[in-house]
Amino acid sequence: MADDAGAAGGPGMGDRGGFGGGFGSGILGHCGGRGGGRGQGRGACGFNAEDKEWIPVTKLGRLVKDMKIKSLEEIYLFSLPVKESEIIDFLSLEDEVLKIMPVQKQTRAGQQTRFKAFVAIGDYNGHVGLGVKCSKEVATAIRGAIILAKLSIVPVRRGYWGNKISKPHTVPCKVTGPCGSVLVRVIPALRGTGIVSAPVPKKLLMMAGINDCHTLARGCTATLGNFANATFAAISKIYSCLTPDIWEEMVFTKSP
Repeated sequence: MADDAGAAGGPGMGDRGGFGGGFGSGILGHCGGRGGGRGQGRGACGFNAEDKEWIPVTKLGRLVKDMKIKSLEEIYLFSLPVKESEIIDFLSLEDEVLKIMPVQKQTRAGQQTRFKAFVAIGDYNGHVGLGVKCSKEVATAIRGAIILAKLSIVPVRRGYWGNKISKPHTVPCKVTGPCGSVLVRVIPALRGTGIVSAPVPKKLLMMAGINDCHTLARGCTATLGNFANATFAAISKIYSCLTPDIWEEMVFTKSP
């Protein structure tokens, strides 16, 4: 009897078979219902943000999208600021999550826990970046750290330990980077030595394209964030060292 009533109850009951609809199915459940798109993300209703085409808002972004600038070397040759993370997406770089750690702060309502992500990005050929982001969700923290890492990419100058044979393989001089209590010193090494370092600086140095070097660290290196930031600060200082081989005046081409 209940089945007959449900079958003859019109579109409100018959199509859904009594209470077969509820939240997440039926006429409203597919897209317009309260639970229709649950578990499928926003893309189920056509609101996927990743499918939107990137519209650059800076001059550099328009040049990169029009394929007039195809490498990071052209960007840094004319000292153009990178203000859009999508610019780096057009270039071949790899990112890696160094660490995800929970952090807490005391509020009036109790302890608030968030997640802090450290992400390194580089092309293993003279460019590296480091991003740190804190968020309530792990995925949001990683996504934000990747964006900050793309915006913080710096060029890395490489050199030789002795004779200038083959390609540059190490840092051209000793450089030091501080962060908190940590002090990291990067020292040139003989070809074939490899990167003599702890795992965190080693990953950053590898992404920067440095094949041989020694490192010296002081302070509380157990704090991974300070350890990574100190290494990144040391790598960023390499181009500020004016060695005699770059004293001659360079003639630059016209800026795009």
